Amino acid sequence: MELHVYEEGESKVAVVESCEIVIRDVQGALDLMASALSNYGCYKLIIHAVNITEDFFTLRKGLAGEILQKYANYNMKLAIVGDFQIYNSKSLADFIYECNQGKQVLFLQDEQTALHALHAIR
Repeated sequence: MELHVYEEGESKVAVVESCEIVIRDVQGALDLMASALSNYGCYKLIIHAVNITEDFFTLRKGLAGEILQKYANYNMKLAIVGDFQIYNSKSLADFIYECNQGKQVLFLQDEQTALHALHAIR
């Protein structure tokens, strides 16, 4: 796994580049956040959905809520990029809609849109 940092003015966004699952559990999510913060000073992070365990997208398992609460506690902005229509879950669709109304966690279709959205958050 590598983190690439994209800067625009005062805004820095770390983008995860990996062919593997990076977030398997809460500890993996915390390790990723710590790496972005300590190594690059980034409070904004983009990860592709394919780099997150499928359990994250099954809301009843509680993993998404637990991870996103940790990110919110540290004020880490997160954009998850991917095709979320592959999941046949109304609760996940509702969750994604609600997240996208705020500025803490965004579920977006592509990396460029995610970069633009995160750079716009101050």
